[in-house]
Amino acid sequence: MDLELIAKECGLLEETDVNSVIQKIQALDETCEDENLVKIYNYFLSIAKNPDVLMCVIQCSDKIRDKSTLSPLLDLLLMKNIEGDKDSLINVRVMCAKAIANLKDTSAVTPLLYCLNNKDENYKVRLACADALGRIGDRYAVAPLIEVVKDESEKSVYLRESAASALGMLGDIRAVDPLVSILEAQKGIWNKFTFLKERVIEALGKLRCDDNERVFNALKNSLLDESPQIRINAIEAIMDTDNPQAVEAIKNCLVEDKDEEVKKNALIALYNLIGRKILDEVANGSDYSDSLKMEAVSMISEYEDEGASEDA
Repeated sequence: MDLELIAKECGLLEETDVNSVIQKIQALDETCEDENLVKIYNYFLSIAKNPDVLMCVIQCSDKIRDKSTLSPLLDLLLMKNIEGDKDSLINVRVMCAKAIANLKDTSAVTPLLYCLNNKDENYKVRLACADALGRIGDRYAVAPLIEVVKDESEKSVYLRESAASALGMLGDIRAVDPLVSILEAQKGIWNKFTFLKERVIEALGKLRCDDNERVFNALKNSLLDESPQIRINAIEAIMDTDNPQAVEAIKNCLVEDKDEEVKKNALIALYNLIGRKILDEVANGSDYSDSLKMEAVSMISEYEDEGASEDA
């Protein structure tokens, strides 16, 4: 194949009419086999300058997900041989990180960590790299991600949130103690760290440390957090444990919590844990709000409808 000729026919060398270039690139899959498409896309990634064109090529190559595309994607992510306005390529680099994650190639971990740990790097790129590290699944990334989560001097709390989520995806127990420490240190604070605590709770739920009392106590204490969403996240995480105290901890939310949405989530969690009897208890009990009783009655109706359908 004459890759330069193909690029010229697509208008890539001039890029005067970007929409036309994109349409021609998208039409290539109608006439080329995947093996040839990969070579074309990889070449285009190395010569294209326009951000919209690059986004198009990345999307097209991501449909095939050939390992050979990793190299040009990493070159873009690391801004190798890039001239001109680099700020215009931020979204391109974010998409590169996502495409790199889809390749599941562990050789990408080191360059992703390089971008993640560069505090002068754009925060969107760092967020994408943190997510990519979690999705690739290489545990070599665990220790650096822990350092990001623990770093209170980190300017972007969003990055700490992404690192916490990535640790949950990686599922390594080394993350347990630093994640729990964050919950303990930020207890009762409803501010910019709220979303960080949400991601930490979600990560702890994925780590499934059922026999770790410190984890369970941290999740249980989160049921008293000022943020309703954190309490809901804690309910879901506790529900997924096998701790014998889980039912009692969640049941307290049915009576004591002031937020109806939290109560509804607690009811659903208890239904998943102990079945129909909690619905009857709430529907007929005197300690529960009218709104919660209505929710229980509604769930009973659905339960009975499902049973009737199965009998039929």
